[in-house]
Amino acid sequence: MRRVLLWMSALFVAAVLLPELGLGQLLAHAASAHPAYTLPPEKLARAEALARTRTLLYFGDALWGLAVLYLLLRTRAASTLEAWIARHAQSRAVQGLQFFALLLAIATLAGLPVDVYAHWVSLRYGISVQGWGSWLLDVAKALGLTLGIGAPVLLLFNWIVRVAPRRYWLWGWMAAVVLMVFSAFIEPLAEPIFNQYEPLQKSNPALVADLEKVVARMGTRIPPERMFLMKASVKTNGLNAYVSGLGATKRVVVWDTTAGRIPNDEILFIFGHESGHYVLHHIPKGLACGAVFLLVVFRVCAGMAGWLVRRFGARWGVQALAGRAGFVVLLLVASVASFALEPVTNAFSRHFEHEADVYGQEAIHGIVADPQRTAVAAFDDLGAAWLETPTPSPFVVFWTYSHPSIAQRADFALEYDPWANGGRGRFFVR
Repeated sequence: MRRVLLWMSALFVAAVLLPELGLGQLLAHAASAHPAYTLPPEKLARAEALARTRTLLYFGDALWGLAVLYLLLRTRAASTLEAWIARHAQSRAVQGLQFFALLLAIATLAGLPVDVYAHWVSLRYGISVQGWGSWLLDVAKALGLTLGIGAPVLLLFNWIVRVAPRRYWLWGWMAAVVLMVFSAFIEPLAEPIFNQYEPLQKSNPALVADLEKVVARMGTRIPPERMFLMKASVKTNGLNAYVSGLGATKRVVVWDTTAGRIPNDEILFIFGHESGHYVLHHIPKGLACGAVFLLVVFRVCAGMAGWLVRRFGARWGVQALAGRAGFVVLLLVASVASFALEPVTNAFSRHFEHEADVYGQEAIHGIVADPQRTAVAAFDDLGAAWLETPTPSPFVVFWTYSHPSIAQRADFALEYDPWANGGRGRFFVR
């Protein structure tokens, strides 16, 4: 495993050297003398304790997932399962579906204790209000989708490895890109499985009228029929809004906790932020960057997986990558790569989120009395709702945060006023 560790170290060093939100910038920002985002002492203590727990859960869950895959190989459980299924099913396709369905079920059940503890923590800190029965139902739904979709997808990739042993990484990459685009397109169609949605116009017509002022300023068209309210309050006290879908399925979603708890001016800023993702084409840009990134990752993972089979295959009962157990080796290497490259993917995400913050603040210029204070107030409310610490570890932000920290976002919002001296915004002239 020494080569795996060296490879991970090299990737980590490369990530540290990224100019976008590198450790140096995070450390410099953490030293801000006058933070815009603060919490009262009692809530601050809870937020700091929760931050430590979240960090342990994040890294513990990731490392435990890797350990489960490794143990399946090291104990020969994967090869034993493959042989057992081969004796009881004649069709190769049925064998594959059974193997991967059981593999996914094992992985899900192995991670269930961590998920249970995470939900208990969320309840304890008052972020979640979802009862255990409803939560378990969501877990069951997720498992059903995982088995119904994940098993055939893994079977497809396993088939690609078998029929194209030399170039499977290239064909697998092509299939992955298609699946990424398709997943982004159908995501809004799957969301109602877990949550209830309704047109925002139905329950918040006055808010929609205010939102249309922002839409008019953007000079684009986001019709009310693409604005939805999600009934999040039955499960959480958190605040959120987001954009999902592609083309005909693209839409903006506002949680009812957001629409019902904070002032409309702040909702306009959040809507401007989410509309920034919509207008600035962050979803297709993310897919394009992800596709290029995956090509390199797939090629490196293929080489590493081949080396592991040659080095440890006999010990693990794995004869070739094309076998079912051999495919677990690929999954292990891909999981290691995903974990090691988390800082890189999160850096791209933070860049998009920062762009959306700028866009949102510029979008409400001239509509609300004080765009700077409005944006800061929105971040204060978001941070308080999710109990985010104002002083997160720069390393934790660098590795785990898909958004800039609330403290970073609030500090930037307080200082950002490109029109103060007759200037112009990044995305708006006036």
